[in-house]
This record gives sequence, structure tokens and C-alpha cells, in this order.
Amino acid sequence: MAQKQDVKIVGLTDKPLNIDQMWDGTLAWISAHAAQIMIAAGAGFLIYLALAALRSFGKRIKGKPGDTLGLTNVLGRAFARTTHFFMVMVAARLVAGYAAPPELVRTTINFLFTIAAVFQCAIWAREIVLGLIERKTAGDGHADTLANAMSLIRVLVTVALFAIALIVVLDNLGVNVTGLVAGLGVGGIAIGLAAQGIFSDLFAALSIIFDKPFRRGETINYDTTTATVEQIGLKSTRLRAVTGEKKVISNANLLQKEITSYQTLDHRRIKFAFGVIYQTDPELAGRIPDILREIIEGLGGIFVRSGFIGFGASSLDFEVEFDVYLPDWDAIYRIRHDVGLAILKRFNAEGLEFAYPTQTSFTAAPDGRTIMPYPEVQQVVRTDKDRDER
Repeated sequence: MAQKQDVKIVGLTDKPLNIDQMWDGTLAWISAHAAQIMIAAGAGFLIYLALAALRSFGKRIKGKPGDTLGLTNVLGRAFARTTHFFMVMVAARLVAGYAAPPELVRTTINFLFTIAAVFQCAIWAREIVLGLIERKTAGDGHADTLANAMSLIRVLVTVALFAIALIVVLDNLGVNVTGLVAGLGVGGIAIGLAAQGIFSDLFAALSIIFDKPFRRGETINYDTTTATVEQIGLKSTRLRAVTGEKKVISNANLLQKEITSYQTLDHRRIKFAFGVIYQTDPELAGRIPDILREIIEGLGGIFVRSGFIGFGASSLDFEVEFDVYLPDWDAIYRIRHDVGLAILKRFNAEGLEFAYPTQTSFTAAPDGRTIMPYPEVQQVVRTDKDRDER
């Protein structure tokens, strides 16, 4: 005859359990509460179906790859990742009290429900965090960077959330997790110090993705370099200088510089400085700003200001400023060219002469009188008497 075995389940009860007694008690409970158990099972099945319907609804609203990602889609992605184990344990937990189960069954259901709920919350949190990251960066020209970063971001988020979930489960089981948390903290600090440079560039790349100081394809200026952004990587950013060279700079180093982006400029201000000769008639010189206004407005520019700015070494100096509201730099360059030629033609027509550096030398006699630097030619006047003598 088989001997009875005593089993002690740690964490669920402190008393040794006799397997035969446990079996007999379970059969007695089923016999005594058969109707309640059937009703509880039916109610639990309905709860499971409701949760399954919510899961299916989440799959419908999460959208397809490439669709615009909204908050509804993010929540749909989270609901779609609801596990069957969690739905079963929720149903069991909600109906367990109605059938008055034995203490062991009740404790087991509570234990499994805690595990399912904690890890299900971690799964939901991971999907929401990743969904918000993709939503934040959608359509911003960072698709390549995000594709490279998402695998690493997914690993970091998954490890962090499931580590927290594991600690919560162990704490509910009565395990002292203080030492484990301290060990993880010290290990994290050590890893962070060892890979400080890598993490610095990584977080700089994420900052570029989220803060959007510039995007791929934009022309930016930093230090003395003007270049177009070709690729934003996890470690460095690659640019193409306007002179053709390929530039590679670490993300952390790039974000520490003052960056000027020309992508969102709605207009550019153009300035011309020129001089006319000192012999220019004052009234004609006074008409120069009006002449320039006519030229600029006739070519599609927005006249800002123009006027006399100083007496130069060999010229009367003027300046003109005007704005061009066009996004294309080539078109702006063309307008600047047309304005310059139009000024040249109009000034020639008005009799305005551009000044250029000239120098005049005067020769003086010992007494200070200005004299010619060479002997004057004596003009011989022939008289009628001279002609007669000949």
C-alpha cells in the first residue's frame, strides 16, 4: 500500500500538506459546490470573451505599418499584446470567491494572477513607450536613424521594465530584494562609466531624433562649416560640405556647437554696398534710394532700406538692403544677379558713375604754387609780317 506523502509548499502555506487529504478535500469541495463552480466557470468564460474582444479591438485600431500613428493606434498596439494567460487569470481571480474554493486553490490563483498582472503591465508599458517613440519621430526624416536605434531602444526598455516586474514578483513572494536592487544599481553605474562615450553619443542621437534641431537633407552651419546632413547614426552624423567634402562628427560633439539651419528660412536678406564718384551731383545722389527701390520691387524683392553711409577714400558710399521670400537658394541667387545688373544699367542711364580707387599727383614749385610737372609747349603765333618775310 502506498505511503502517504507530506508536501510543504513554500510561500503558499506554512503547514505540511497531505496529498491524499488535499485530493479528498478538493473532491469534497467540488461535490458540495458543483453549482457554484459551474456558475463561476460560466462567468469566468464570459469575462475571458470580453477580454478577448478587447484584444481583437486593439488589433483593429493599431493600424498597419506605414500608417499615421496616433494615440489611439498606440493604445491599440498595447491591447493587442494582451496574453491569454493574463485573461484566464483575470477571469479566475474575479470568480474565485463565488465558489468558496479551498485556501490552497485561492492562494494559488492569487499567486498566478499577481505574476500574470505584473508581467502583462510590463508588456503594455513597453508597447506604449515604443509606440510613443515612433509617434514622436514619425515623418521627420529620421527613418534610418530610428530603424537603427529601435532595436537597441527595444532591448533597453524591455530589460528595464521586465527587471522591475521580476523584482515586484519576487517581493510579493517574500524574497528580500534589497541586495538585488543594490547590486543592479552598482552594476549599472559600472557599465555607465565604462561606456560613457558610447552612451553619450547614443543619447545625443536620441536627442536629435526627439528634439529635431535638424533633419536629414537640411543644410546647416556649425563653426566654419556649411554642409548638408546625409545620415544621422547612433554614434556620429555624416554631412556633405558645400565644397564637396564628406564630414563625420560625433553626435555629442555636434550638439555642443551652435548650429544654424537654413531649412526653415522663409526669406533671405541681401545687401549691396557701392560707391559713386565725388563729382556726382548732390540732387542726383539724393535720388539713388528711390532708384534702387524701383529696381528691387520691379524684380520681385522687398525693399528694406537704402541710403548714404559715409565718405570713402575715393567715393561717396551707399548701401541697399532687400529681402527675397523664396525657399530655393538658387532662385534667390538669380534675383541677386538680376538686381546687380539692373543697378548697373540704370546708373549708366542716369549718368551715375561708380567710383573706383584713383590717385591724382600734383607738382608744386618751391614757393608752393602748383605747376605742371613738365615744360609747357610754347605756341608760336605767325604774323603776316613773318609770312611776308618768308
